Amino acid sequence: MITIRKYAAIDIGSNAMRLLVTNVVEEKGQPTHFSKSALVRLPIRLGQDAFTMGEISEENIGRMVDAMKAYKLLMKIHKVERYAALATSAMREAENRDDVIRIIQEQADIKIDIIDGKTEAAIIASTDLHHLLETEQTYLYVDVGGGSTEFSLFSNATMVASKSFKIGTVRLLNEMVNDIVWEEIEKWIKTHTRDFHDVILIGSGGNINKLFKMSGKQQDKPLSYQYVTKRYNFLNSMTYEQRVSELGLNPDRADVIVLATKIYLNAMKWSGAKKIFVPKIGLSDGIIKAMYYGKI
Repeated sequence: MITIRKYAAIDIGSNAMRLLVTNVVEEKGQPTHFSKSALVRLPIRLGQDAFTMGEISEENIGRMVDAMKAYKLLMKIHKVERYAALATSAMREAENRDDVIRIIQEQADIKIDIIDGKTEAAIIASTDLHHLLETEQTYLYVDVGGGSTEFSLFSNATMVASKSFKIGTVRLLNEMVNDIVWEEIEKWIKTHTRDFHDVILIGSGGNINKLFKMSGKQQDKPLSYQYVTKRYNFLNSMTYEQRVSELGLNPDRADVIVLATKIYLNAMKWSGAKKIFVPKIGLSDGIIKAMYYGKI
């Protein structure tokens, strides 16, 4: 007897918002299977408001309300039985976050919870990461967002260290990250990886997924440090307009993909990693599994 249930995750990020609808397939005597049913991404750049003005603008509050109303209808059509809406860096720092949450609850009937960086890293790590982790290997997991980046070190399939830093593509775009932050990340990575050999990176986030897609590689194959370096130099040599017209990148991706790639490259350099795996996982997937297993 197979039971299929529908769960949904709403990830309210600093660069974009996502609704992920997932089929949760249960069969007696078999491990639970999770498969994507639908994904809707909306480029509402909340970090542009929160990081530069300290609050979410009236315009973007209106866009958020419209987006949440649309998500609510989509969940109804998909017959979603359970959902969670979690907000990260931009909403954490917005002075009017409580008002935004109240307005969305009243007008769209969606309850939003704001999570800290540590919780965000833990939820992301609760995805299918353990399937990728070979026990004898050491992995540095890097999730680059618009407002923050989470770093988690795994050895023997166990997390040994994790930290969230206030560095992300929207912050970098607005020149809000100083050298001290880069130095802190370098120190943290070098300190936690120095006792391990042959560290492998695992990358998640929209930009590294796009970079991987552009490589044409199979999902289980890694990108090399040399490839990522060449791709970074190639993208960096192009104008924003060229990235949109010649590479077909979305406008809200074309201006941040170089900045994100720089974070992954530095993480590889400071950890000594020669390759990076890019599984299709992220906060949305983590939210689904955390709900299913009773963690949120």
